[in-house]
Amino acid sequence: MSRLFSPLKLRALTLPNRIIVSPMCQYSAVEGRAQPWHHVHLGQLALSGAGMLIIEATAVEAAGRITPGCLGLYDDETEAALADVVRTVRSVSPIPLAIQIGHAGRKASSGRPWEGGRLIPAHAGGWTPVAPSAEPITEEEPAPHALGLPQLDALKERFVDTVLRADRLGFDAIEVHGAHGYLMHEFLSPIANKRSDQYGGSLENRMRWPLEVFEEMRSAWPAHKPMGIRISATDWRPDLPADARWDVPDAVAFAQRCEQIGADWIDVSSGGVSPQQKIQLGPGYQVPFAEAVKQAVGIPVIAVGLITEARQAEEIVASGKADMVAMARAMLNNPRWPWQAAAELGASVEAPRQYWRCQPREHPELFGKVVFGQR
Repeated sequence: MSRLFSPLKLRALTLPNRIIVSPMCQYSAVEGRAQPWHHVHLGQLALSGAGMLIIEATAVEAAGRITPGCLGLYDDETEAALADVVRTVRSVSPIPLAIQIGHAGRKASSGRPWEGGRLIPAHAGGWTPVAPSAEPITEEEPAPHALGLPQLDALKERFVDTVLRADRLGFDAIEVHGAHGYLMHEFLSPIANKRSDQYGGSLENRMRWPLEVFEEMRSAWPAHKPMGIRISATDWRPDLPADARWDVPDAVAFAQRCEQIGADWIDVSSGGVSPQQKIQLGPGYQVPFAEAVKQAVGIPVIAVGLITEARQAEEIVASGKADMVAMARAMLNNPRWPWQAAAELGASVEAPRQYWRCQPREHPELFGKVVFGQR
């Protein structure tokens, strides 16, 4: 029996298999509000047969959007627009539905990738990004605004407010975005965090604010619903001293602390905080990071990054390197990837009745025990 297609229980939520549709920014919102594109994009992914669909990084305030086209869930208008998308997805699929919640920090006010992705200055329709410290991403950019303690307290409230809105919308799970150089990762990494107060300096201090935010979010989220976190396992800066970068031992320590305060999974990615990063790309290149975290925690771990083949994904889960695999580009390229993986591995997968007629003859139980006839 395929381990990839075995169920997994997260609190009261049971995933039908271990394939996760990774959150993928679409840069297609208007003032944080979801648009028709999101209905089509998420609607097709909801039909994929994956175990859970995570909606793209969604900002807790307008200034926390990565780009002007990023989703938000911070007022009644953004909530109403996202409610329409949730209704669309629920009307066509039973797939467990999660949302990734975060804040872009100093990487906010960026242009859309197809527009170059550079910082948009305030006079051109952008805004001043905020960060743990007034450390610009590059020497050519102006420094972000360093957050004071009152602002940090207010931001915690924004995260909690977004959690409450997500619950009202009926999401099954939340993933907190603590990776890829955005605000939480900026606090964790000494590359971006130069603070000298209780939120900077030592590893314990740098972890403090992200852990405080997560703990308050977890307290606001219903106890029966799972909440996980995505982390970057390394800054990919081996040229820096160990105490001047974020690396695997730090990520493991942070994952353990997240587990202690109620995290239900750790989604292990990498990089994003430094333009000088030296990422060593290759098939499953981040799986060793997931395995390192998996060996140190007692909660499920997600592996992500260039996982593209069915047997590759099966081996990752079956060998215990991770409990789930998250897929992004491969799913965009082929939204029916779980169907094809199930066929290759001799498993069954959820498919809408409207598509049952496409079940291959050589895989008569791919969609389970289906009945399809006509006069």
